[in-house]
Amino acid sequence: MPWPSRKRDKGAVADKKEPDAKVAKNEKETSDKEEEEKSAKPPAGSSKSGWKNWKKKESESGGEESKITYCHWLLKSEPESRLEKGVDVKFSVDDLKAQPNQTTCWDGVRNYQARNFLRSMKLGQQAFFYHSNCKEPGIVALVKIVKEAYPDHTQFDQKDPHYDSTSRKENPKWSMVDVQFVRMTKRFIPLAEIKAHHLAHKADGGPLKDMMLFSRQRLSIQPLTQGENLPGLLIPSVRQAASSIYGFSFLTAEEFDFVLSLEEEKPH
Repeated sequence: MPWPSRKRDKGAVADKKEPDAKVAKNEKETSDKEEEEKSAKPPAGSSKSGWKNWKKKESESGGEESKITYCHWLLKSEPESRLEKGVDVKFSVDDLKAQPNQTTCWDGVRNYQARNFLRSMKLGQQAFFYHSNCKEPGIVALVKIVKEAYPDHTQFDQKDPHYDSTSRKENPKWSMVDVQFVRMTKRFIPLAEIKAHHLAHKADGGPLKDMMLFSRQRLSIQPLTQGENLPGLLIPSVRQAASSIYGFSFLTAEEFDFVLSLEEEKPH
């Protein structure tokens, strides 16, 4: 899975020359830490009455603190066979339905910000199951979170495409959640249709105007804000290719509700 880009300070010069291997290791540890700290910051966005799910609370000092709440997700998974380091990453909604209790772990997230989104998922939250990297991508079903974040076992498996030699069992870097099939959507909701609404809302105002699915497409996990009405979707690394690139996104309640309402309409 692709790693986030790492920027280094070209102006920094070491006072004492260290062996190349040690310098490289220190640079990697520093960049990993910077990337993780950077990922902890909430996504920037402007507020407009009703559409953004920014919840403000008074601090002890009497001021206000803004925090966006994500309650829905959009999980992306590949319905067609494709090999990733010798492993078939195909995992369609039919594969999910075939799992014991129609439940599976959603592993393979290897992006710090996406991981943080994943760790914020709560029991019972709903998500759209989205078929990606196929002829016609789009939403096919609803799933729900049935187990909150816990260590992703694939990071320790050397045979897994998403093995991470830098992660330690006593302090694992990566997490996963368990998701369960809820139901198929009443009809297939294609990406093209959602994008058409996004563009219209972006121009005239509406719940999908800032939808993360289009503003942060390369983030493996994307929540839906309280207005986009599309629950964030995740991607299991072993079962889905490009999991870190097309994993999941978050949705607001408004985004989720609007997208879900499309299943009642005739296809455009």
